[in-house]
Amino acid sequence: MDLVRERPAVIFAAIADWADSKEFTVKFMCAELGVSTAGYYAWRNRPPSARQLADEALTAQIRAAHEDLDGNPGIRRTWAHLTAAGHRIGAKRVHRLMRAAGLQGRHPKAWKVTTVAGEKPVNAPDLIKRNFTAAEPNSAWCGDITYIKTWDGWAYLATVIDLHSRALVGWALDTHMRTSLITEALDMAVERRRPKMPVIFHSDRGSVYTSGEFAEYCVNNKIIRSLGRTGTCYDNAVAESFFATYKKELIHTKPWPTLKRLRRETFLWIEGYYNIKRRHSTLGYLTPHEIELGYKSIHELAA
Repeated sequence: MDLVRERPAVIFAAIADWADSKEFTVKFMCAELGVSTAGYYAWRNRPPSARQLADEALTAQIRAAHEDLDGNPGIRRTWAHLTAAGHRIGAKRVHRLMRAAGLQGRHPKAWKVTTVAGEKPVNAPDLIKRNFTAAEPNSAWCGDITYIKTWDGWAYLATVIDLHSRALVGWALDTHMRTSLITEALDMAVERRRPKMPVIFHSDRGSVYTSGEFAEYCVNNKIIRSLGRTGTCYDNAVAESFFATYKKELIHTKPWPTLKRLRRETFLWIEGYYNIKRRHSTLGYLTPHEIELGYKSIHELAA
């Protein structure tokens, strides 16, 4: 009886659910649960409260955000999205509404190390030392290669990420893992960003990143090589994190019949979503594009 006195709305809501299924009569359920039939109908016919109406409106926006962001955002990114849109709302309320709507973000699968050392590696120092930040754009980049299974065979994606904004500034996707794959990604980054000063490029010690061909390319393009330790994924954590996101939010969501389709949808995901729309926890839930526009926090963006 304490539950009935303190939270009759909970009892009435349960009765309403059962009543809609026509499994039991309202009179029977009210009698069994210790509430009055008149009280139930008064509750049922009551107009929705301002809080309920606000929740319905926010739920509609949450659903729209979930669809716009390909069903990827979890609670914190959804909260940041609503805050940036001007809503003053707490993360707990977002959690409640997402749970009630049956919405949740995707979670990454564990990655595995795929770095293969070359026979005669050209060494370089670790200039990053796990400090994956940069005060200015185009001063420090990082990158790596990952693999994707298509019906036609394996494909490989090489990346270049700006550590200032976490924007993906260069990438290349093909069916091989030769040095030309990573130089193609860097060519895109150099062409797009046109760095005025030599830029650090940090990677793991895979064979393509320690090859003489790549070392020569870097010298010719005013790129300063930086290498993490062998077999230590945390020394290139930003690149690894990007791949985990890419795979959970795109690759693992559908089959990939051809390289052509994979390349097209990777382009749309990177250029239309990741760099522009996806909010990063390490950026204070701003997007790379917002960081490059000079925003300092999600609260400043919402102001």
